[in-house]
Parts: sequence; C-alpha cells; structure tokens
Amino acid sequence: MDQSANPHVLVVDDDPVQRRLLKAAVEQMGGSVIAAEDGDVALEAMDAGGPEFSVIVLDLKMPRMDGLEVMRRMEANGNRTPVIVQTGHGGIDTVVDAMRAGAFDFVVKPVSPERLAVSIRNALKVDESGNRAPRRPDRSISDIVSASPAMERVMHLAERAASSNIPVVIEGESGVGKERIARAIQRASERRGKPFVTVNCGAIPDKLVESVLFGHERGAFTGATEKHRGKFVEANGGTLFLDEIGDLSLDIQVKLLRAVQDGEVETVGARQSAKVDVRLISATNKNLIEEVKAGRFREDLYYRLNVFPILVPPLRNRKEDIPMLVRAFADRFALEHRLRGPVSISPEVLAMLTAYDWPGNVRQLENAVFRAVVLCDDGLLTPDFFPQIAAQLPGYDVREAGDGQRVSLAEAPPLLSLDPPPANPGFQEPVAAAGEGAYATPTFLSGRTLRSESRATLDALDEDGDVRAIAALEEELIRFALEFYGGQMSEVARRLGIGRSTLYRKLKDYGIDAGNPVVHTR
Repeated sequence: MDQSANPHVLVVDDDPVQRRLLKAAVEQMGGSVIAAEDGDVALEAMDAGGPEFSVIVLDLKMPRMDGLEVMRRMEANGNRTPVIVQTGHGGIDTVVDAMRAGAFDFVVKPVSPERLAVSIRNALKVDESGNRAPRRPDRSISDIVSASPAMERVMHLAERAASSNIPVVIEGESGVGKERIARAIQRASERRGKPFVTVNCGAIPDKLVESVLFGHERGAFTGATEKHRGKFVEANGGTLFLDEIGDLSLDIQVKLLRAVQDGEVETVGARQSAKVDVRLISATNKNLIEEVKAGRFREDLYYRLNVFPILVPPLRNRKEDIPMLVRAFADRFALEHRLRGPVSISPEVLAMLTAYDWPGNVRQLENAVFRAVVLCDDGLLTPDFFPQIAAQLPGYDVREAGDGQRVSLAEAPPLLSLDPPPANPGFQEPVAAAGEGAYATPTFLSGRTLRSESRATLDALDEDGDVRAIAALEEELIRFALEFYGGQMSEVARRLGIGRSTLYRKLKDYGIDAGNPVVHTR
C-alpha cells in the first residue's frame, strides 16, 4: 500500500477538541486515524498488533505521562515510527528536548490542516534507515521550505503578488531569503521563463549606479569604451530585483522614480529615453518609512515601490522551519556533491540547531549545514560538525581541534562565526597567553573575573581624561556580556535588562558579531 496516499496515523492528545480537529485534518488528506487520550492508551495502541502506524502526532503536555516519556518508552521498545510533536506557544525548551529524544518535526498549536499535512508528508518520506528522497529544486512558491504560520502568511502574500505586476517590497533582516522569495514570485507569475535580473544597490559605487541601472552609450564618459545596456533593459519583459534599495543615493532615486512612473529609462549619453516593460521587486533590511522620515529616502518613490509590502520574519521567530530547512539543505548538498547516499541528521543536531537563535538567519544555517556535509564521511551529521554553534549553547561542550581531535571548550581557541565580523580598529583580538591557551576577557571595575587568566577593565574616562560617551560604554558592555555569558542571547538580554529584539538591533548598530564579540581591553 502506498503509505503516502493512505497514511495510518496515531493522534495522541488529552484535549478531545484537539483530537477531533487533528482527526479531521488527517482524514481530509486521505489518511486513517486512531485517537488516544493519553500516553498509556497510545502505547497500548502501538502494541495492539494491528496495522503499523505511519506517523504519530503526539502532544507534549499531558497528565500522568507526557509526550517525552512516551517517546522514551518508544525508544526502549525499538519503535522508530516518525513522531510529530505538538507544543503550545513559547515552549521551545521542551521542543528541543523532544528533538533530542528523536522527534521528526514539531508543530505549534493550533496547527492548520495545511501545516499538518506538510509535516506528515515529509515524515512519510523517511524509511526505517532514515533515508529520504532528495528534494527537487524549487520551482514555485509552494516549493519554498517553510512550516511556520509566519512563513505561511509570507507565501500567501507571495502567491497573491505573483498573480499581477504590482510593485513589491520585501522587507526583512539580512539572510532571511528575500531574493529566494522574489525568484519564487517570478516563477509563479506570467513572466516565468523571462529574464530575472538582480542588482545589489549597496554594492555598487555611487558614481556607477546610474550606468549600471540605466546603461550608457560609448564615449558617454571617461572609460566608457563600449555601449552598456543597463539592468533595466536587460530585464525587459521580465523582473528586475533591486536588493538593498534603501542604500541608493537621493540623486539616483529621482531617476529611478521616473523609470517606475513612466516605464522609460534615460541611458547616460543617449539623446532619447527608451521604453522598458519591467516587473519591479525591491528588497531592504532597513525600515523604509523611518528612512523617509529621516530624509534619506524619497517619499514619492517610497509610495511608488511599496505598493505591496511583504515582511519576512527572522529565523529565530519561526523555529518550526529549522528542522525542515536542515533536512532540505543536507539533501541538496549531498546531491550536489555526489555523495554515496543521503545524509542523515542525528536528533541531537536537530535539537541543537533548533535551540540556536541564528543571527545570520537562513543564510547562516545554510552555510553551517554546507560545511557539515562537506566534512561528513559516514553519512551522519552529529554536533561535532557544528562547533561554532555548539560553542554558543549550554550543554554542548565539545569543539573540533585542528587535528580532528575532540577537546573541551576551555582548551579550544575562539572560533569565528560563519559571517566575518566587520572591521573595528578600536577593538583588539583576544591574545593567547604563552603556553596556557588562556584568552583575554574583560572584567568590570569591581574586579569580577571571567573564565581566564587575563583581565581587563571597563573605563568611564577616555584617553584625554574626559567622560566617555554613553554609546561607547554601552557597546563595550554588550561585548563584555556576550563574552561573559558565552553568546547566550536570552541570558545576555536578561542581564542587561533589555528585550532580545533590542539586543539584536544594538548588535547590528554597533557592528558586533555575537559569535566573536572581540572585547576592547584597556
């Protein structure tokens, strides 16, 4: 029998309303359901000798026997049926424990039928050895890897945007996947198969932006030895994706406004403008309305571009996506590197990666999995392949040494995060004490000592004897706290008395890399 067509699902939940809703959702996708009101009944159903269950949907919080105990007993009995755990809002610590215990996926109550169906279909791809069919490349919006309600809303907006030529602005932190969503909109639109041209507005020197966007004639300026069409003309008939549009200068914004309003571009050195038919999708990691208020972005251009905004949440706010993303990346990289078979992922890895906050978002997660797959020889990813992540989480005290040996965190040198920290000449790299492996870390003026031999102080006065600016002290204090608490963002925010979102904003403002907060020693 094709399990994927007719899954046999065990639903375990002490809430009768939830059981009915879950039963209806599974039956809607063509499956059959056995419902159990607690862990004891669930274990009896597993041992009843009837048809084997394809998937188990298990509530974590139940009286008498909770979901974790059910999973422990399943493990003791050798039952390897994929388990999808349910949790209430904010129960990420319990979810991490469940992933460590071997849960395949987790969903947040109340789960939508569509989200549950996706999770069940993914679980059905896993056979007894843990192998999975490689995921085919993304071809439409529905193929973007997502599981969280927040990303479901993003996908719904993207589908609506794809049905027209309405200008779209995709907002979100760096690394959340804005370009991937823009490409998905193009693939799902009537312009699929037409050019998709990208421009990183923040990476082009101001003097060249006009030429890059609108093109130039030969001899239009010194060095223009050949004619250049420009990105608008290259994208004619298709889609132009302007990344980091908030970085454009005001002069270029004026010319961009005309191109958007009239569908015409003025090539540098040309006598007349050229008509173009371009679908415009923009992206930014800035708050454009704040940029408008500050006078750094034209209000008229803002309203021309921001007709259909899509806000992509950071990965730390949609942790339900992490297990699916990890599996999808591992499958893809294994296929691209022609490994002998699919790469399996240990429950400990899924728990660890789900617990981490990912300041670099999906891009950082993708890079971490890429590195792990390249280093993996036996087809199983374990926490040892993610030393930078393990170093920032409690309970993971092993890093890789240079010769491949396992060493304790106290003996290992600091490791850079996946994203290199910005240059900051006012701060110095920690220096190893000769023959000890100890690293310089700061202390407060009270003399509180960190886990090291060397000490430094946080001074209130600058080199001229004047009181230092509050911003300078705040930056140094944040770096100190990150070093002291090992990059545990929740603990750092709590000790500093600020919210986590405020902490992340300040890290960005000061150019601080949470994984390597290079402390200023005075």
